[in-house]
Amino acid sequence: MKKILFLAIISLSLGSCAITYPGIATGNVANKTGISERSIWFGIAIKPVDVSVEKAAKNGNITKIATMDYQMRNGLFRVTYKTIVTGN
Repeated sequence: MKKILFLAIISLSLGSCAITYPGIATGNVANKTGISERSIWFGIAIKPVDVSVEKAAKNGNITKIATMDYQMRNGLFRVTYKTIVTGN
């Protein structure tokens, strides 16, 4: 019984669920990709969580945005927010 409980706890802590939301799409050409990502452990954010489109575009040196996707991956102890921007 203890082994089953232990395996259940391990599988719940390692399992995660990822959801990706499409954002904007324009007619611009997509040659570059910029990513802004931040993880929060145990629901505590030590630093500000900035996963904005503007920051992702700045990280990829993008001036004209073609597409934007927002992804959230949720685990037992960690939540990761990611914004993916493509453009030129």
